[in-house]
Amino acid sequence: MMDLHNFKPERVVRTFVRDGWQKERQTGSHVILSKEGHPCILTIPVHKGKPVKQGLMRKLIEMAGMKVDRFLSLYK
Repeated sequence: MMDLHNFKPERVVRTFVRDGWQKERQTGSHVILSKEGHPCILTIPVHKGKPVKQGLMRKLIEMAGMKVDRFLSLYK
């Protein structure tokens, strides 16, 4: 299994959108995603030149109710 580090924030947002999440708004450098019927809201930091860290990636995937393998398949 691939490690969850060095993921580009823009591609992370696109991956969640592929899974049915909708981009609600962007507040500063953070993109807010929501999904109808899902109680959680995902906040993804989009800082130029900085990847999303591994711990945050794991938490976002868990909050989205996804498995790591599913996320990786949508990321490609």
